[in-house]
Amino acid sequence: MPSRLTAYLDSIRARDPAPRSRAEILLYPGLWAVGFHRVAHWLFRRRAYFLARAVNHWSRAWTAIDIHPGATIGRNFFIDHGFVVIGETAEIGDDVTIYQCVTLGGTSPDNGVAGKRHPTLGDGVIVGSGAQVLGPITVGPRARIGANAVVTKAVAAGAVMVGIPARPTTVAGGRAEAPFLAYGTPCAELFDPQTQKVELLRCELDTLRRRLDALVEEDGAKRSA
Repeated sequence: MPSRLTAYLDSIRARDPAPRSRAEILLYPGLWAVGFHRVAHWLFRRRAYFLARAVNHWSRAWTAIDIHPGATIGRNFFIDHGFVVIGETAEIGDDVTIYQCVTLGGTSPDNGVAGKRHPTLGDGVIVGSGAQVLGPITVGPRARIGANAVVTKAVAAGAVMVGIPARPTTVAGGRAEAPFLAYGTPCAELFDPQTQKVELLRCELDTLRRRLDALVEEDGAKRSA
């Protein structure tokens, strides 16, 4: 087995505890989708657009994953399960993980904006299942997008985004020494997709309390001066 393929399979195994061997990973639809895309992208760059689309069409039918031939994808890209849509001008860095039912979508075609329409994901980004990342925005390196989040604005490096619309949480994430975070956030009951909105409100309340305490302290200092 070529060393480059072995390294790719090992990178997937490091992020997915399910496979018992490298051979099992060879059956993953995400792996096949990325492989087909490499061929389609090669054809696309050489202006063989019809052939590129034909490969894309076959890949979508075979894997249930739709990656436009024009999308740019880095090393060790892992799609866990399927039903993913990646648009033409999307750019994906190295060691990125995307879970099922994710869309890297573009801006509305009726706004007259040409060129870059889809997001850019930095190295090490994790996008949780059901998340929608929309428009020509940048998701910084090592950022985490929680399950079912809808992201329409740029995301800072290392940020953890949850909710609709997505907002940063106080969860520590994105540091190089941190363990891999499946679905973009810790797999605890507190961060179940069904409770993300409650957690966001709780985070906002804590922030407002800290601001209020700071204002009260500042006012007291002024009165005593």
